[in-house]
Amino acid sequence: MAAVQECTDGDKEGSSKLIISASRRTDIPAFYSDWFLNRIRAGYAFVRNPMNVHQVSKVSLDRGVVDCVVFWTKNPGPLLPSLHLLREYQYYFQFTLNPYDVRIEPRLPEKSTLVETFKRLSDTVGPHRVIWRYDPVMLGADFDITYHEKQFAILASSLEGYSSKCIISFVDFYKKVEARLKALRVVPVDESQKRIVALRLATVARSYGLTLETCAEDIATDEFGIEHARCIDPVLIQGLLGARIKVEKDKNQRDPCGCVASIDIGMYNTCRHGCRYCYANFSQSSIDNNVASYRPESPLLCSELTNKDKVSERECKSCVMLQRSLID
Repeated sequence: MAAVQECTDGDKEGSSKLIISASRRTDIPAFYSDWFLNRIRAGYAFVRNPMNVHQVSKVSLDRGVVDCVVFWTKNPGPLLPSLHLLREYQYYFQFTLNPYDVRIEPRLPEKSTLVETFKRLSDTVGPHRVIWRYDPVMLGADFDITYHEKQFAILASSLEGYSSKCIISFVDFYKKVEARLKALRVVPVDESQKRIVALRLATVARSYGLTLETCAEDIATDEFGIEHARCIDPVLIQGLLGARIKVEKDKNQRDPCGCVASIDIGMYNTCRHGCRYCYANFSQSSIDNNVASYRPESPLLCSELTNKDKVSERECKSCVMLQRSLID
């Protein structure tokens, strides 16, 4: 799962414009590709509301209403052989690739393997559909600003030509991860440090043909040529569709987030990467219980319906405007 900023994720009921997020809550391409493809075949998925687990939404995955699927992943390798099954859908990937070792990201493949996976994905779907995420940026005893500048340059060199954009963000000390971060001697990043990191990484990025953007950060970086990212990006989605879309900013995200509205079909406490900075996993026992409940054929991810659950069909519709043109 991408290490994006934590959101309120209220998943309010009601009419929804259908951009599917798969998923901020877990790494569906890495661990649950077979479930996702089964749901595509079925044309719908059930999704538990993380704020009220017995409130379940039936979300349409029908091509007639799904405008785009945004995948968030640290390892899309398991999904790669099946991408042809999504040929009727528009989609793109947020691919997180960081410089950290097994102390921080204990269950990821070797970095060299992930770089090759990134390249294969880009060759398959095109560089414009693979956004590189370098996040979260953490500072501490073992990774200072110079460390990030050097490691970012190594990765950028390896990925040159395979993506046109990199999105960065800085670690947040949420209560659920604070103890883990302190154990790793990670320290909070202040505004001046963020600006220095952003400037140095932007300079490196430009030398490799990359645009650098920040995710849900309220620091001023315009002077460095760094824009605020919209990870669920209406401009990119319009380009993929060849049509204009009308969709509002995602009200479930924090104010600095530029994403437009989407429906997330993932589930917290199901990602098996074990990254120490991850806010989407609360406890190992919850992960173990949820993973043990996983069945690829279930309409719910890592869960089964019970008699306590209330299922509501979510009213969904395409956000493509009737005038199918990018020109007013």
